[in-house]
Amino acid sequence: MGINIPQHIAIIMDGNRRWALERGLPALEGHRRVTDKILEPLIEHAAKRGVKFITFWAWSTENWKRDKHEVEGIMRLFKGTLRSRGNRLHEKGVQVRIIGDISKFDAQLRTLLTDLVEKTKHNTKITVIFALNYGGRDEIVRAMVKYFNAPQPPLKIRGGKGGVTEREFEQYLDTSGIPDPELIIRTGGEQRLSGFLLWQSEYSEL
Repeated sequence: MGINIPQHIAIIMDGNRRWALERGLPALEGHRRVTDKILEPLIEHAAKRGVKFITFWAWSTENWKRDKHEVEGIMRLFKGTLRSRGNRLHEKGVQVRIIGDISKFDAQLRTLLTDLVEKTKHNTKITVIFALNYGGRDEIVRAMVKYFNAPQPPLKIRGGKGGVTEREFEQYLDTSGIPDPELIIRTGGEQRLSGFLLWQSEYSEL
């Protein structure tokens, strides 16, 4: 009997601070362990097993409420990881995509992100999606704004008759063109989505 490999696995990355504090380390060291020791090998392993898409929820819209020094440290960690790992992922055939509202990040981080997305857009080994400044409700609200600001939204084309379909609305989500995840993993142990991929998780296994 063959193993059914999910096409798309999505991961809620939490528990990093608890891991560090349990070992008497600063909270940032938990995040650093993920970027330095776990992320790249996990992507490689998923690709070898035949997974086509893997999403990491790395920064939520709620995370800005954390301690200022921790936020600043994580932003430095993001930049360092993009500089040190970005080319390696590209060389390994990884395509990188971003979901979330990255306009809230500083110009340097936005440039690093958009450059990596552009550089890797033709890679086909595996697609890695980083959810950054992402929240499920925020994504749906932004999709609604994009929908109604489109030159010819479907609702206007049909004069309101019948309304918008799910397929039409999905084109305005951050995940347009990405299949819904079959499997969602929350590494910290809690059994809740906390707003992650609210639209896309309808039939996901948790």
